[in-house]
Amino acid sequence: MEKKLLELAVEIVQAQASVSKMTGDEIELALVRVYNALHKMKLAENEERSILPEDMSSSGKQAWTGADLDPRSSIQEDRVVCMECRSEFRQLTANHLRTHQISPREYKKKWGFPLKQPLAARVLTKLRSRSAKKRGLPEKLQIYLDQKRKDKVTAARLRSARNS
Repeated sequence: MEKKLLELAVEIVQAQASVSKMTGDEIELALVRVYNALHKMKLAENEERSILPEDMSSSGKQAWTGADLDPRSSIQEDRVVCMECRSEFRQLTANHLRTHQISPREYKKKWGFPLKQPLAARVLTKLRSRSAKKRGLPEKLQIYLDQKRKDKVTAARLRSARNS
């Protein structure tokens, strides 16, 4: 027996709500959106047509194809596009890249990103940077690195004193 659209929508939103905090209003809105999306898909399926071109242009999102996406443009202000599957995210996580059997390091090497390049939307990177600076992280990091250097020098002096 085929599940009804509402049942499918409830399952999808329930799964989403189980992994992220959602208010009652957010759950209700998500349920309506998912139901409407499933309804559109069902209609398109019955008419044997694709829904991608219309939906991508009407939502304001760009439909990514291999020809029009290069790695440098995949990291944008408000989203990052996975070069493997063309899905859009705020951040490419190791968990998502694992679905492509690739690590973040391998992904960066494959697509020519610097290894220190965050795989996150620029907005998210700026937000994290501001938050770290607000907590005093740069100063604390410098103090930690200075102490580590001193400890290394002290350990080297002790080893040379023991050996002589």
